[in-house]
Amino acid sequence: MTDSLRPVARTRLYEQVMERLREYVEQEAMHAGDRLPPERDLAERLDVSRTSVRQAIVALEVQGLVEARHGGGTYLLRDRLDAEPLETMIDRRRRLPDILDARDALETKLAALAADRHTAADVAAIDAALAAMAEAVERGELCAAEDQLFHGAVTAAAHSPLLADFMAEIAQPIAESRTESLRQPGRPAQSLKQHRRIAAAVRAGDAEAAAQAMHHHVAAVGHVKLLGWRDETDG
Repeated sequence: MTDSLRPVARTRLYEQVMERLREYVEQEAMHAGDRLPPERDLAERLDVSRTSVRQAIVALEVQGLVEARHGGGTYLLRDRLDAEPLETMIDRRRRLPDILDARDALETKLAALAADRHTAADVAAIDAALAAMAEAVERGELCAAEDQLFHGAVTAAAHSPLLADFMAEIAQPIAESRTESLRQPGRPAQSLKQHRRIAAAVRAGDAEAAAQAMHHHVAAVGHVKLLGWRDETDG
């Protein structure tokens, strides 16, 4: 059978508003830090309701592309508004809680094992990952690669081939959760502090403290705007 009679996608007005905003930012050569026109002006110029404009801005904010300041307008966080499809956001939001559960179960145990089994070389790799992330934070970067490097170093320090295989199998979902977390305002610096606490516990050989620090870190990873966002057509 062909998929020519697949269900018709539901059109969202605010998704069209998002596309118009993307075009506006590009045509006006706007950059990170610039302010978008007020919601009322956007609604009038686009001939839509302020509700549709607000829904578009919220979706862009969830994706880490803009920051809506209470009473202070909406500002760009990136030079472009290249938003991902809303269906992708909806699908990722549905999967994210399961991904976080898996990360908590696996990485909490890996941190404890790392505290018990690490070698001097393992600690050096963990410290190198921390240094790389600190430099990336200083440059104002997202730090996804450096974050991955740190968690990989902790996994290696646990010396558990089977758990490492499990982590490799869910590497892509983990990467999604990492990016979702790190694009929250101020999150890279917060994550670095949490990584340092994990590393300190591993270095000290304190398995309980390492597990607790990792558990708290994964819980913090789950504090993202996406989980509180609801699409108008989402049941």
